[in-house]
Amino acid sequence: MLFRSHAAEATPHYPLVKPVEQNWSFAGPFGTYDKAQLQRGLKVYREACSACHSMNLVAFRSLADLGYSEAQIKAFAAEYTIHDGPNDAGDMFDRPGKPSDHFPAPFPNEEAAAAANGGAAPPDMSLLAKARGVERGFPRFIFDIFTQYAQGGPDYIHSLLTGYDEKPPEGMVIPEGTHFNPFFMSGVSLKMPKPISDGQVTYDDGSPQTVDQYARDVSAFLMWAAEPHLEDRKKTGFRVMVFLLLFGALVYMTKRKVWADVAH
Repeated sequence: MLFRSHAAEATPHYPLVKPVEQNWSFAGPFGTYDKAQLQRGLKVYREACSACHSMNLVAFRSLADLGYSEAQIKAFAAEYTIHDGPNDAGDMFDRPGKPSDHFPAPFPNEEAAAAANGGAAPPDMSLLAKARGVERGFPRFIFDIFTQYAQGGPDYIHSLLTGYDEKPPEGMVIPEGTHFNPFFMSGVSLKMPKPISDGQVTYDDGSPQTVDQYARDVSAFLMWAAEPHLEDRKKTGFRVMVFLLLFGALVYMTKRKVWADVAH
């Protein structure tokens, strides 16, 4: 088991187990997204997550960042039905999706989503990778400043998706209709059952079709969805740091030149 027994603890702290830190291509000051991984993650989202979770803030046209062509994006968007309107007659209507559309929600409203999922509406996944993350505490957060650790969300999502097979500590009561997961950050269990199993999604590139790989790929995809301009931000930050270093050196040399003949 990954955790010690919490049966004797009056007030356990959640998550019972901290997320396992993973190696991500986008980690660090020079990290970049792996487009092949993002494409696999998109496939996992479509086939395993989109039936319950929306991505209301992600437009189809932004999939160009994943390496898809304009024609592929048009074909991809057309696979979805968008409820639009009103038309000239004042009626709502359905039409095929366009690149400018966003991923449609699986439910018409939050109340319907909650009713279909045992009273808990599944969260929108657009910003999930930035909205989720467990505090790492002292002194780790100090080191995070220098390593630019910002992968708390993907680490958490990956751990959560791979943590369903763990058994609860002896004596811990799991509410009926919920599912134990030691990595869940809000309690001992959650409404969502295990969402994915080995072999559920077929990969065309030969990547392992395992829960661990699915979780890794969809976590990376959700990180991109939450921060699609991460690579540009890091490039800009690097240029700013180089500029500041050069500017600081020039200021120091100018100061030395100006004060060189002044008696101290």
